[in-house]
Amino acid sequence: MSLLVVGLSHRSAPVSVLERASLTTDAQVKLLQDTVAAEPAAEAAVLATCNRIELYADVDKFHAGVAELSTLLAQHSGVGLEELTPYLYVHYEDRAVHHLFSVACGLDSMVVGEGQILGQIKDSLARAQELNSAGRLLNDLFQQALRVGKRAHSETGIDRAGQSLVTFGLEQLAAGGDVETWARGKKALVIGAGSMSSLAAATLARAGVAEVVVANRTFDRAERLAQILAEGDDTDVLARAVPMESVPFELTRADVAVSCTGATGLVMTAESVAAAVEGRTAAPSADGTPAPDDGPTAATGTERGNLPATGLGGEDGCPLDLPAVQGTAGFSVLGEAAVAGMAAADLEQHAAWVDNGTVGGAQRAARPGTAGPLDPTTDADAIAALAATVATVGRIPERRRPEPADEPPRPQPVLFLLDLAMPRDIDAAAHRLAGVRLVDIESLAEASAGAPMAADVDQVRRIVSDEVAAFGAALRAAHITPTVVALRTMAADVVASEIARLDGRLPGLDDKHRAEITQTVRRVVDKLLHAPTVRVKQLAAEPGGAGYADALRTLFDLDPETVAAVSRAEDSTEKDRGPA
Repeated sequence: MSLLVVGLSHRSAPVSVLERASLTTDAQVKLLQDTVAAEPAAEAAVLATCNRIELYADVDKFHAGVAELSTLLAQHSGVGLEELTPYLYVHYEDRAVHHLFSVACGLDSMVVGEGQILGQIKDSLARAQELNSAGRLLNDLFQQALRVGKRAHSETGIDRAGQSLVTFGLEQLAAGGDVETWARGKKALVIGAGSMSSLAAATLARAGVAEVVVANRTFDRAERLAQILAEGDDTDVLARAVPMESVPFELTRADVAVSCTGATGLVMTAESVAAAVEGRTAAPSADGTPAPDDGPTAATGTERGNLPATGLGGEDGCPLDLPAVQGTAGFSVLGEAAVAGMAAADLEQHAAWVDNGTVGGAQRAARPGTAGPLDPTTDADAIAALAATVATVGRIPERRRPEPADEPPRPQPVLFLLDLAMPRDIDAAAHRLAGVRLVDIESLAEASAGAPMAADVDQVRRIVSDEVAAFGAALRAAHITPTVVALRTMAADVVASEIARLDGRLPGLDDKHRAEITQTVRRVVDKLLHAPTVRVKQLAAEPGGAGYADALRTLFDLDPETVAAVSRAEDSTEKDRGPA
């Protein structure tokens, strides 16, 4: 049998796909049951977090295993196999071990070095053990992964390379400022009472918020979390629990809200957020220009509202897609940004349209996004210079940035939202609301993509490599152990049979001499078997050493059922030990 993992994560799939593929607890249970019922798999475990969905299995056929696990993931996630396949990754044998150990150390996390993944791996193992889907291989693998993760955190500074997702999210809400300074005195609403929400509540309490309100569908769990916060020795925060129905009202009082539930739909719509900040936002800018969007969900075209006038009449004859490009900050239909990349024929058409609109330069209009008037003469000169470039190279060089301009400031946020759920709890459209700052899994992924790696990461990678080699050697050695045990059992049976035969031939042999002869024969057999069994274990621990077990069984004509019985006995003992 061989270890196989098939999965997808924030490194391989966009957040939109991860959201749709996320698995509920019930779906994870059914996936495990169906996996072990499938022909290629003997064991299975699911690791499902906000940022990854991975299915681990012990399979007897690689290609059949990949096909079966991929199909099962698609079926239980609700995402079609054809759509899901481009985002799936596959790891096999040592690479699968290396992957899980890296995950356990936080090397594969969105925020490098975060430690919450260890608890999620432990939960994954516990679920597989409860369903009896984890056998000898996955028990050993996951327990060793937990030990490797703890070793990485204790022996290195990997914690300095990254923080928990909660801490990182709060830093993004604080716009890079000190979290404690930003949080001091604020009122916080925490939706959910699971591990992530509890961590968020505790982090906010330690950061100095004045109040934490906990909302959860199971009110008892919300009360328990609020009590823990209120009785904590390291904080003096006020904490109370409310039912989920009170969230809209509590949102009107809150300065910051963190949500991480297992809900399949939105917990907080854009409309409910808008109602919560109504009357709390700053006054609009003096010229009435809508505040520009600065997030990944920024609207374009007509979604931005009424576009400022161009001052050049209608759009007839203009080669530009005005609704699509005119909302760009500092855009001028006469400037270089408007005609960048335009072919000579289109430039000529554009120039004619400008001439017709400006009526020989007599017409003036405000430049969109700027305070000053548009100067047709200057811009016409710029276009003439660009036309000369076209005549030489055939095309105007592309510009990657719009023309610089002063943008009206966005109102200061009065409500900070942190969405750590997958699928999302908070409507992404809330980001466009004035007075709201929303940070979610998608924006966290973008913010952390360019984060510098600490030097400690290299040390953790060495630890992972060493542990993978040690685990592989132990696994290969363990593979031959039942064969060695069966060999020694057969040798003991031969000794017992020969001693019994000796008793029949020498019935008058006294007990003292019988014991001496028996001990002598056993010593001879042990010495004959010692060197080959020790050496075969060493050879089996090396890469490619799995064949030595087969050779040993063939050479000594060992009964396969005897070897299998030893293996079953060891597996039974391993299950009785339970989790690490």
